[in-house]
Amino acid sequence: MNSSVTTLRQIRCPLPIRLFNGCGALLEKALSPSAPVNAVDLINTAKRRCGLDDFGEGDFFEALSRLLDSCYSEARLNLLGKIALKTNIVQMLCSRLQMERDRQLYPDIARQEISEPLFIVGLPRSGTTLLHHLVAADPEHRSPLMWEVMSPSPPTPAIEKRRIQRATQSCNFFNWLAPTFRYVHAVGAELPQECIGLMAPTFMSDQFDAMYYVPSYRAWFFRQDLRPAYEYHRRFLQHLQFRRPARRWILKAPTHMSAMPALLSVYPDALFVQTHRTPVDSMASVSSLVTILRSAFSDAVDPFTICREAIHYWSESTEKFLHERDRLAKNRICDVEYEEISRDPIAAVRRIYDHFDWTLSTEAEQRMRILVKSHAERQPGNHRYHLSEFGFSEEEVLSAFASYCRQFGLCPSDREKLWTSRREALFAEAQRRSGFVSITGKNNLMDERKFRE
Repeated sequence: MNSSVTTLRQIRCPLPIRLFNGCGALLEKALSPSAPVNAVDLINTAKRRCGLDDFGEGDFFEALSRLLDSCYSEARLNLLGKIALKTNIVQMLCSRLQMERDRQLYPDIARQEISEPLFIVGLPRSGTTLLHHLVAADPEHRSPLMWEVMSPSPPTPAIEKRRIQRATQSCNFFNWLAPTFRYVHAVGAELPQECIGLMAPTFMSDQFDAMYYVPSYRAWFFRQDLRPAYEYHRRFLQHLQFRRPARRWILKAPTHMSAMPALLSVYPDALFVQTHRTPVDSMASVSSLVTILRSAFSDAVDPFTICREAIHYWSESTEKFLHERDRLAKNRICDVEYEEISRDPIAAVRRIYDHFDWTLSTEAEQRMRILVKSHAERQPGNHRYHLSEFGFSEEEVLSAFASYCRQFGLCPSDREKLWTSRREALFAEAQRRSGFVSITGKNNLMDERKFRE
């Protein structure tokens, strides 16, 4: 990958996908647009496919309806995006039906105790994923794996290899569809999965906001009491724990910061690790990730809007979490800096274990060291991003996160400012040579043709 070009500049779907979406756009113009899919149709499709009709506790109809309305009226989905949306939702609905059937067939699922789960939180792109993988590698611990979140039924070892194979095929297809995404975030059937996947079947999860531009759904979702989503999250963990138990669950999602009252109402004995990184780098990185992800499903993605939404949401979420964490006993939360995780991840893990008075076994440490080596080989610094691509300055980001930066000493030092100025100069020169025009007008959307060239 060219070191002078950011990952965002590398976005380009494979030619067959571009042709497929192009044909879909032409057909939309030549023929009358197809009617949007509605919640009733998808619910009935799932019932027919599974031969079941009991979705279990919790009403999800309004959430699903609002999501679909927003996707079809605002997300500007391409043909593949429309197919992916319908396919994913039907799969989630089928999972709900099958999991409810399993709870009736195996009553012990409902009796599973989820005790003192550890939630890793923090700004997105602040080291939470690597930390999640490492702590979950301990044989004493358990984390939801992507394949079992995609195919949670049956809650037994039955057809396990086939389910892993199906999930692997899905991951391989996505890596082909969005080849630059692997530079940003590892995708694999047997890797730990974020909690947003466990909450997605309630259709109250910011998984959808990351994949699609859905501002009306987003505004509605952020006003909701998420206790029902966390109750379903717990039911999901019980389902997975019935198949393979462990001493402690290791869970992760930055979005937990905005919903602490709901989380603690379901998990009153939860433990927390909060990671810390300067919001300047965090907002640039997460904006790059979301831009790349949404570009797989839409040909009209606006990076400036993505960054603006990210700054607003994550600064507000951080403020909420700082208020709530003050109510926790100090022994229930451990702070870890991004630089600490990057410099010596095993030392960072060891400090977490010391904080919670856990024992780090030799076997667990060996597993973690293997993962660290694998991580370094798989992602050798290939994710390149810069805040100027999204039309914001460091000062604007730091202002939005001012109280958080003050509390945890995250304001740039003079040395960091000097390096940033040098990096900006190098980046501007790379832009000039490549002919790339970054976003400079805050009231203008990026020219999509320039962005896609």
